[in-house]
Amino acid sequence: MREIVFDTETTGLDPFDGHRIVEIGCIELVNRIPSGVTFHRYVNPERDMPEAAFKVHGLSVDFLKDKPVFHDICDELMAFFGDAILIAHNASFDYGFICAELDRCKRQALTRDRLIDTIALARRKHSAGPYSLDALCVRYGIDNSRRTKHGALLDAELLAEVYLELIGARQAQLGLAELAVAAGAARAAAPRPVALAPRLSGAEQAAHREFIASLGEKALWRAYQSA
Repeated sequence: MREIVFDTETTGLDPFDGHRIVEIGCIELVNRIPSGVTFHRYVNPERDMPEAAFKVHGLSVDFLKDKPVFHDICDELMAFFGDAILIAHNASFDYGFICAELDRCKRQALTRDRLIDTIALARRKHSAGPYSLDALCVRYGIDNSRRTKHGALLDAELLAEVYLELIGARQAQLGLAELAVAAGAARAAAPRPVALAPRLSGAEQAAHREFIASLGEKALWRAYQSA
């Protein structure tokens, strides 16, 4: 099973007010395990950057002016998404912006049934909030000290860890790891089989005694026998 945990940064809160995506970061999960494959792009929004948005993510117009526009990354992003389940925090926000960008590119919108919203998962699992990404990181002991500002790829990495905690996959993985360690320790502690000397026939035993006698009283064999 393939899932994509993703996050976007934007120029504002509403794509219908002309706000645009300026960054997108994605983490691939395969069978609920991070594969190490990511997708990360900064995007030229082709407009100004409101001060309120700049204070959130720190991405200026000067920084973004030489980055590709969304149309230039659209095919690459859609290929990365493929037919995977898409996971986001407050998923309607990111979904709305991506669909607005796809519409500008004359592309088909993503279907809502592919979305999993981690805020909705958190509300079902925990009766009391808060449900922000930072709060959930604290709840699950996830180190978010690098998150001095919002960044799409870092937020997607943290969200992937939170998602696995919310669905219980992290505990299952840890349980499997503990079983593997215990099995390895049991194998290491098990007594090794002892090789037994082959049983000699009567004639072979007699021949062996004659051979030992032929070595004489000063043979090294005698020293081992008397030890």
